Amino acid sequence: MDEMEEELKCPVCGSFFREPIILPCSHNICLACARNILVQTPDAESPQSSRASGSGVSDYDYLDLDKMSLYSEADSGYGSYGGFVSAPTTPCQKSPNGVRVFPPAVPQPPPQHHLLQQPGSLPPIPRNSCITCPQCHRSLILDDRGLRGFPKNRVLEGVVDRYQQSKAAALKCQLCEKSPKEATVMCEQCDVFYCDPCRLRCHPPRGPLAKHRLVPPAQGRISRRASPRKISTCTEHELENLSMYCVQCKMPVCYQCLEEGKHGTHEVKALGAMWKLHKGQLSQALNGLSDRATEAKEFLVQLRNMVQHIQENGVEFEACLVAQCDALIDALNRRKAQLLARVNKEHEHKLKVVRDQISHCTVKLRQTTGLMEYCLEVIKENDPSGFLQISDALIRRVHMTESQWGKGTLTPRMNSDFDLTLDSGPLLQTIHQLDFVQMKVPAAPMLQLEECCTQNNSATLSWKQPPLSTIAVDGYILELDDGNGGQFREVYVGTETICTVDGLHFNSTYKSRVKAFNGSGVGQYSKTLIMQTSEIAWFTFDPASAHPDIMFSNDNLTVTCNSYDDRVVMGNSAFSRGVHYWEMTVDRYDNHPDPAFGVARADVLKDVMLGKDDKAWAMYVDNNRSWFMHNNSHTNRTDGGISKGGTIGVLLDFTRGILIFLINDEQQGPVAFEALEGVYYPAISLNRNVQVTLHTGLPIPDFYTPGEADPTGSVC
Repeated sequence: MDEMEEELKCPVCGSFFREPIILPCSHNICLACARNILVQTPDAESPQSSRASGSGVSDYDYLDLDKMSLYSEADSGYGSYGGFVSAPTTPCQKSPNGVRVFPPAVPQPPPQHHLLQQPGSLPPIPRNSCITCPQCHRSLILDDRGLRGFPKNRVLEGVVDRYQQSKAAALKCQLCEKSPKEATVMCEQCDVFYCDPCRLRCHPPRGPLAKHRLVPPAQGRISRRASPRKISTCTEHELENLSMYCVQCKMPVCYQCLEEGKHGTHEVKALGAMWKLHKGQLSQALNGLSDRATEAKEFLVQLRNMVQHIQENGVEFEACLVAQCDALIDALNRRKAQLLARVNKEHEHKLKVVRDQISHCTVKLRQTTGLMEYCLEVIKENDPSGFLQISDALIRRVHMTESQWGKGTLTPRMNSDFDLTLDSGPLLQTIHQLDFVQMKVPAAPMLQLEECCTQNNSATLSWKQPPLSTIAVDGYILELDDGNGGQFREVYVGTETICTVDGLHFNSTYKSRVKAFNGSGVGQYSKTLIMQTSEIAWFTFDPASAHPDIMFSNDNLTVTCNSYDDRVVMGNSAFSRGVHYWEMTVDRYDNHPDPAFGVARADVLKDVMLGKDDKAWAMYVDNNRSWFMHNNSHTNRTDGGISKGGTIGVLLDFTRGILIFLINDEQQGPVAFEALEGVYYPAISLNRNVQVTLHTGLPIPDFYTPGEADPTGSVC
């Protein structure tokens, strides 16, 4: 109810509406406030030439009038275009709602033809007065009726009265005998206010009363009618009741309005019927608005939850940042201790070397000084023979001692400077570049199901990041299982958001998923998508893997050769699982050549007959008989050959690991090969005398039922 209060206040005075009138723009204003914002225009423009106000102006007329309004914040709000007359500049004031309010115009003597004022009626309105809507700023020149030409909004007035009554005092129980208690509910059907004890005693929720609707007292008070509905009268014919509704003018009219011809040519409908119709339309519009309001409330709850999450995440993020910075400081302190230990070690090493050199030099100097003093004393002796006995030895000792003080002996072994310089530049640069990048791993991608599909034995998958995700993504990892419920394996790693995987098994169910990664790590997997490959194989001959002498046509379904030697061509799809069948029709068969049909590995020899090496399993056939051949071993000669128009069928069954050949829809010989495992390509070899056309996507022949092969080689 509090939210509705703004709807019940006048845009000029800011108080609850008192005697509200409806302007042609559908906005409301107090009658007294309307008189306060009137502005008088010069007498040069007569009222008859101006557009009338009130019920005589339709929405269309008012729209035309509004196009001629030149309202501006810099002038009085009126222009001199069209039917409007420039109004004198009038100072304006501001209402409590911030709307421009024009003071009352200076009263002018009433014109001679003006009606005498009746007791209790409004004071006379000066001629050619203008009123401007305080909300949409549309202007209108009043006619002789003045403000009486605007209809009163009795509905709004009633709502205001009921609202003020509901706010006046607490509602009391109507059934308490002494000291009525405060009411807690109101029954809309009984129209009675109850307190809790009286409700339990007099209005139990059982029987017929169980269907009554109980509402809060304030809501019940608002829904009550303050007074019986008053009969509305016409603003132009005050003695006539409003009984019809003009559809074109969109306003209630009386019988006299229709008789005088003002609305005579307009479409009119019964007032009660239009009342119900518009109520229904308003109710329907309110339903949509209610849905939007509900969504807005849910959105506000989401935003409030976001505020809480932002605060929680902010505290968590701040704690994480402090912890990371503390970890960097701890690492720097540890490195500092390591560097200081290294400096101390260098310091001790220098001191030790210098001290050792000092000790060594001191001992050597003491020995040299002693030798010098001894030699000087010997020189003082006067005994020639005794001197000569030791002089040679002394001379040698002196020379030896002198040589011991040779080059480098008197040079410091250690420099006093520390040859260490701390290279802190890269670290300082790194610290300056320290910034927020990717704090989290990417969110799980969303598979775009409308773009994911399978075709033949290929699967195309497309994905994207969630719409609200702002975390950077460096790439994606796409994984598929083996089509048989096995482990997932990576099939694509890259930055693209769409990928086609070829070479899958036919008639297999694959599970796929994708995840994103960045510098912080790998994100969560997307939802798993299950995809089914084609049950029946469709393929063509493959020009990329064929011998250069092979010639293609018919969209790579028809092949021949330009050499007399046998050349090999394979299909563009490989098989390793399931049961597959395809046929080839002989379009040309000249001079009885020996074409070969079968399956082969990808690295089969392409310049010899199919089956000559150990990479192919084939049946070669002429016009009379056929043989099976693998690794140049010929087996199972069988009567029956081919001719132009003949058909050769190949049935590859991996469930039993066998290969069977057919000629003209009949099985040719026993099971050709067994224990087949791995990946095989359809293949043929032919020369220039043969041309064949491939037919794929065929069902398994009716005669063949998957099962075990008996010892004789026939199919069970």
